[in-house]
Amino acid sequence: MRPTDYVVPLERISHVGDGLSRPECILAQQNGVLWISDDKSGVVKLSPDGTHERIGALGGAPNGVAMDRDGSFVVANIETGSLQRLNRDGSSETMLDRLDGQPLGAVNFALYDSKWRLWVSVSTRTIPRRKAIDEPRPDGYVMLIDGDRARIVADGFHFTNEVRLNLDESVLYVAETARGRVTAFDIGGDGALSNRRVHGPDGFWPGALIDGITVDATGALWITEITRNALIVLPQGGEPVVAVEGPDEGPTWFPTSVTFGGADLKDAYIGSLKMDRLARFRAPVAGPPPPHWLIG
Repeated sequence: MRPTDYVVPLERISHVGDGLSRPECILAQQNGVLWISDDKSGVVKLSPDGTHERIGALGGAPNGVAMDRDGSFVVANIETGSLQRLNRDGSSETMLDRLDGQPLGAVNFALYDSKWRLWVSVSTRTIPRRKAIDEPRPDGYVMLIDGDRARIVADGFHFTNEVRLNLDESVLYVAETARGRVTAFDIGGDGALSNRRVHGPDGFWPGALIDGITVDATGALWITEITRNALIVLPQGGEPVVAVEGPDEGPTWFPTSVTFGGADLKDAYIGSLKMDRLARFRAPVAGPPPPHWLIG
């Protein structure tokens, strides 16, 4: 891939899903359905024909969403400081809100790996959480839930945001919003993390605030950045490319996540905290199928 191949002109960006509310996180499936976090319910089901259905009544601010192997959802509720289980019929329960007797903090994101272990990011232990961005402090962490066991596997992040795995699940990438960078770790067989390092620039530019990250089928990392309404691509062994950059209230206003979907996994969807719909464009490369790709 040439750097210019990643660049997406703003006129190539369309939108789907009018009427969404705080669509921070997106899950895509092979059948064309998108599942989107929603603060008026819990999760919105957006069907290929454009109709949508709100599921649940979680309260707070549903943020990151992961789909379990039974089709239920694990929701990281950043406002209530908890992980919640949301079933397709709208019923729900709190999975976890304390660890070692202490409140979890601002639970941001959840991700299943191919072994159905759950990786969870907690942005900060600070209340209110916004202070951890305005006055950065290393009190965010990553937790791993393997069966009934939950434990902290990495700590000391400046507002932990989305986490992702590389293609063979040997590396964990962690977005640090308040440092504008991505940190990487090697993953051991038991989920232990080692060899902590910065992946790419130590700050993409002064004042950068990165939010969502995902990996494409070539191993490149796609990164959303909110101060410039930008999407950055960081190829393996290459220099970062600003693929999209737009104005406030433009087509990628306040981008929070990026997800590959469509039958060929080349439709890219961007979540947002400011818009009531998703941005969409055709990517030059596909994403890898996630563990929930074929779940009914």
